[in-house]
Amino acid sequence: MRQIKFMLKQFLKEPMWFKLLIIAALLISIVFSSSYFSHHAYDESISKLAAAIFLGAYGIKFRRSPVTSIILFVAAAIGIYLAISAVV
Repeated sequence: MRQIKFMLKQFLKEPMWFKLLIIAALLISIVFSSSYFSHHAYDESISKLAAAIFLGAYGIKFRRSPVTSIILFVAAAIGIYLAISAVV
């Protein structure tokens, strides 16, 4: 529980643009990955792209920890690849 409180405090200390980016990317990813939007390839692609933006933003934020940053960047790259392949 302490780790969750710590991460929440860290999130609240971030600049407003970062908070908006993270919240918007997370919400878009959740909404467009729902079963209501699963019939259209573009909606699935938007969901995967939003998840990649979310992971990339946190990869930039955690750049002082190389292992965590690389894992997040690789996951973001996979998300971008899946977003492109869903449309093509």
